[in-house]
Amino acid sequence: MEQILGRQPHAPGSASLLLWIKGKLFTWNILKTIALGQMLSLCICGTAITSQYLAERYKVNTPMLQSFINYCLLFLIYTVMLAFQSGSDNFLYILKKKWWKYILLRLVDVEANYLIVRAYQYPTLTSVQSLLDCFGIPVLMALSWFILYARYRVIHFIAVAVCLLGVGTMVGADILAGREDNVLIGDIVVLLGASLYAVSNVCEEYIVKKLSRKEFLGMVGLFGTIISCIQLLIVEYKDIASIHWDWKIALLFVAFAFCMFCLYSFMPLVIKVTSATSVNLGILTADLYSLFFGLFLFGYTFSGLYILSFTVIMVGFILYCSTPTRTAEPAESSVPPVTSTGIDNLGLKLEENLQETHSAVL
Repeated sequence: MEQILGRQPHAPGSASLLLWIKGKLFTWNILKTIALGQMLSLCICGTAITSQYLAERYKVNTPMLQSFINYCLLFLIYTVMLAFQSGSDNFLYILKKKWWKYILLRLVDVEANYLIVRAYQYPTLTSVQSLLDCFGIPVLMALSWFILYARYRVIHFIAVAVCLLGVGTMVGADILAGREDNVLIGDIVVLLGASLYAVSNVCEEYIVKKLSRKEFLGMVGLFGTIISCIQLLIVEYKDIASIHWDWKIALLFVAFAFCMFCLYSFMPLVIKVTSATSVNLGILTADLYSLFFGLFLFGYTFSGLYILSFTVIMVGFILYCSTPTRTAEPAESSVPPVTSTGIDNLGLKLEENLQETHSAVL
């Protein structure tokens, strides 16, 4: 009848497209992943703010002491828990079989923390984190490709490019605000720390997905405490002796340790149901949170580009989470069998399987 009257029939394509986008990009699992990522971002923001506040206001540059307190907390909780496990999960059994692997891994993690916290005394807060993001994520993706056999789709590379574009927007806002006082030595320290962080995150993803979170955190607490204590006595004993302690400095140390402990405790849970790359994209917003706190604590100048940067980063992160990656593990592999269901974007893959099963039934 509409054709007879000369009117075009209403195309249902636009409404279907909106429903498809809503069902693809705004599922419960993606929203949950975003929320978990922002929780980790706030933890990172807390460590960054306390570190720079100690460095700028009180001239306290003791990154190893700050990390040592965190490792002690991990030791007192997770290593002690691991000691009461039985069988192959027992502390002594793990120590006997894998001690040298965890020593190497903890050495990488300890030095990564040391370099990044040390870098806060060179450039500005946001420049440290921006450089860490822009260099660390591509390195992390490359390591995941070769070590974890992660295979990315075109949408994942586009999403990463969008996220890094958001980071670039934030850096541009920093330059316009006159905060481009980076120095070469600071940039080098951040690049080294970013590389070590990428190695640590890939190893963490492997352990929490194929072994257990308790084992990972228990070994982090043990060897992290030992290594950081040794380095603390060698490198920072003079800096610690020169600290003029008061309740404000002590409170900043406690706040840093609390944020770092929460970060270490929750990150394996998020990595287990997503991936190290997905987590690192989600925590790009930590730069923005640090910046907003810097407006009040360090006298930063606000710019509308920061809001734009946050929006672009979140769009890229949602795009990345909208499509699961796949794993192309070789047929003959020495990798132990997966003992848990921790795979990249697990919720998305379960949803796809349910949709396929529903279609087959119909």
